Amino acid sequence: MGMNLPIPLPERKAEVFVVLIEPEIQGNVGAVARSMRNFGFDNLRLISKSGYEFEDEALARSKHAKIVLENAEIFPDWDSCMKDISIVVGSSGKREMGERIAFRHFVMPNEVAQRIHNVEGKVALVFGREGVGILTEELQMCDILVTIPTWEGYPILNLSHAVTILLYEMHMALISEELGSQEGLPRTTRDTRVLNPELRRMIHTLSGELAQVVDVQEHKRPGIAETLKRVLMRSMPLDDEAHRILGVMKQSRDALKEKHSEEE
Repeated sequence: MGMNLPIPLPERKAEVFVVLIEPEIQGNVGAVARSMRNFGFDNLRLISKSGYEFEDEALARSKHAKIVLENAEIFPDWDSCMKDISIVVGSSGKREMGERIAFRHFVMPNEVAQRIHNVEGKVALVFGREGVGILTEELQMCDILVTIPTWEGYPILNLSHAVTILLYEMHMALISEELGSQEGLPRTTRDTRVLNPELRRMIHTLSGELAQVVDVQEHKRPGIAETLKRVLMRSMPLDDEAHRILGVMKQSRDALKEKHSEEE
């Protein structure tokens, strides 16, 4: 009971990486590895400035998924970890309430699973520290934000539980596609979605630059940049689509800069 069966992991278009930022509890890391193997994932990355050694508690909690820990990659910072990633999905239980949402534009786990299911590229599912989660400046570097709809009276999940729920939805997206293919049902997402990591970085950069030159009050600029970036990344553009979008953004930025220069 509970042993690994000698069958290959599921084939997915996306190469999914679970990324843990500075995990504090060894047992949680082991439980994450077990959940990853439960749903057919094996790419684990950790961001830790001082490095990370898997101790007995992590190995014990991983059960028959020790191979996930053995093959895990350790990175000293965000940039080195995300250098080859096309889509970064950040998870958080800290939500903004009401209609005037300035920063945290969240999607639900099943929605993000459907959106990234057909991505051909590397996707990072990022989870924060057990104590404080993902910091605001880290969330700003994510492309899509996901939150698990817990009860508002006690919304913050244990790290391994949050990973489990998101990976479950990812696995269900795969099962649904297989059933749909068998029964001739239409798919709800487009195939072959991929975004070059450099194009992703350019969308982030140009969103900020465009927000700096539009005619709005200064305090509104960060929210405009975030909204622009979130909307574009949620659409999961293909490379050629991204090039067209970036071209329009560059022309808009340059035209606004020229307009401001003429007015001075």
